[in-house]
Amino acid sequence: MITTQIPHQEINPAMAPLTTTHAGTPSPQYSITVRLECPHKPGWIARVAGVIAKLGGAIQAIDLVSIHKSRSLRDYTIECTSADQEQAMIEALRQIEGVQVCSVSDNTFLLHMGGKLEVFSQAPLRTRSDLSMAYTPGVARVCTRIHQDPRTSFNLTIRKNCIAVVSDGSAVLGLGNIGAEAAMPVMEGKAILFKEFGGVDAFPLCIASQDTEEIIRFCKLIAPSFGGINLEDISAPRCFEIEDRLAQELDIPVFHDDQHGTAVVVLAALINTLKITGKKAAKMKAVVAGAGAAGYQCTRTLAHFGLADIVVCDSRGAIHPGREFPGNPAKQWLAHNTNPQGLKGSLQEVLAGADLFLGLSAPGLLARDDVLAMNPDPIIFAMSNPTPEIMPEEVEGVAAVTATGRSDYVNQINNVLAFPGIFRGALDARASEINDEMKQAAAFAIAEVIAEDELSPDYIIPSAFNRMVYQRVAMAVRRAAHQSGVARRMPKGIGIHA
Repeated sequence: MITTQIPHQEINPAMAPLTTTHAGTPSPQYSITVRLECPHKPGWIARVAGVIAKLGGAIQAIDLVSIHKSRSLRDYTIECTSADQEQAMIEALRQIEGVQVCSVSDNTFLLHMGGKLEVFSQAPLRTRSDLSMAYTPGVARVCTRIHQDPRTSFNLTIRKNCIAVVSDGSAVLGLGNIGAEAAMPVMEGKAILFKEFGGVDAFPLCIASQDTEEIIRFCKLIAPSFGGINLEDISAPRCFEIEDRLAQELDIPVFHDDQHGTAVVVLAALINTLKITGKKAAKMKAVVAGAGAAGYQCTRTLAHFGLADIVVCDSRGAIHPGREFPGNPAKQWLAHNTNPQGLKGSLQEVLAGADLFLGLSAPGLLARDDVLAMNPDPIIFAMSNPTPEIMPEEVEGVAAVTATGRSDYVNQINNVLAFPGIFRGALDARASEINDEMKQAAAFAIAEVIAEDELSPDYIIPSAFNRMVYQRVAMAVRRAAHQSGVARRMPKGIGIHA
C-alpha cells in the first residue's frame, strides 16, 4: 500500500523556480511560513500584516512560538502570487526596523521533501511462523501455484490492486519536456490521487527514454508486475502509437489519462450542460482549440456522443481535408473525420456561429467579441491551465455555461473525477482493457452524481472531493466491462483446492 509522508524540514525558498500564477491571485502553491522575532508590544502584528497586505500576500495563519522578555517569536503563513513575490515579501519583512527574519520555509517544497510516497507491508512479521509464510520457505508454494496458472497472480500478488504510472516527462502539464527526473513529483502526485480517491495502489515509473519502441518495450517488460498501466505526460503524436500498441499487445488495461481522462470529464460536463441549455448534440457546432492528445480524444468522444459538426484548430487554424499531416495519424484522422463544411481560417473565424468552444491549447486565445460571435447561449469550456483561453469573467453575461480546469472557479473539469474510479472498476472486473463503453459509462456516472433539480450554470460537474463520484464511476465501469465482454474476474477466495 502507498501513503503520503510530509517531512518537517525547512528549505531555502530561493530554490523555487521563478514561475508565476494568475496575476494578483494568492495561491497555496506559493505558500511560505516566515518565522519572525518582533518586539512584544501592541501594534506589531498589525504592522507586519500591513506590509504583507501591501505586497498582495494573504495571511493564512499566525502562530505564536514563544515569548522571551520583551520579544515574541511568531510563524506567519502567507500565500503569495509567485516565487518572485515570495522573495519580495521576505525582503520587505527584513526591512522592517526591529523585526528579525529567523527562518523561511517554502511549504510546497517542504511537502515534497523526501518524496510524497512510501511503501508499507500488509503482512506483519512478528514470529518465525509469519516469516516462514511471508518469505522462505512458504512463499515457494505460492510461486509454484502462479507458475502453474499465471492468472492466479492477480489474486496472490500486489498486481490485484496495483498499476504503473509511466511517463517519459516529455509533455508535463504547463512545463513541457522536462525529462524523467523532473516529472517524478507529478507522477508521485498522480499515485496519491489514485490511492486517495480510488483505493488503487500506484507506482510512479519515470523512464530515461523518449523513444517510442523503448517505451513500449519497457511497459511490456513490467506488465507481469501490475494490473494496469496509466500512461502520463507523453507527448503527441508518440503517445497515440504507444497506447495503441500496448492495448493490442498486453492483456491488462492501458489508459492514457491525458487523452481519455480529459475526454470522459468533458463529456460528463457537456451531458449536464445540455440539460440546462436545452441544446441538442446532433444540431450543435463545436470548435476545439488544440489538436494534441486531449484535443484529439475529446473530439472523438464528442463525435461518438453525437456531435456531427466539430471543427478542430491547431496553431495554423482549422484542420480540414485539404491539409495533410504525414507522421501524425491523429491529426490525419481529424482532417478526414471532422469539419464537414470544410471551413478554413483562424480559430476566431471558424468560431462564428458555434455553440460550444472547447479549449485545450494555450492561454488568452479568445476575446469577449469572439464569444459574442457564437450562437446565443454559447458554452465555453476553457481548460488551458493555469490560465484559460479566456477568463470566465470576460464572458459573464454572454456564455450560458463556463467551465475551466482551475479549482478557483466554478465548474472545474478535473481528470481526477475519472481516472481513479475507472481503474478501480477495471481492476475489480479484472478487465483486459478499458474500452469505449467503459469510458462512456464513467462519463454518465459522473454527470448523474448531480441530481437534475440541483443542476445550475454554476454547478454542472461534481467536486473532486465528492466521494460518491468514485464509487459511482467504479460501479458503472465494472458493469460496462461485464456487458462488453472484457471482464475476467476470477472467483473469490482462491484456496489450496482452487
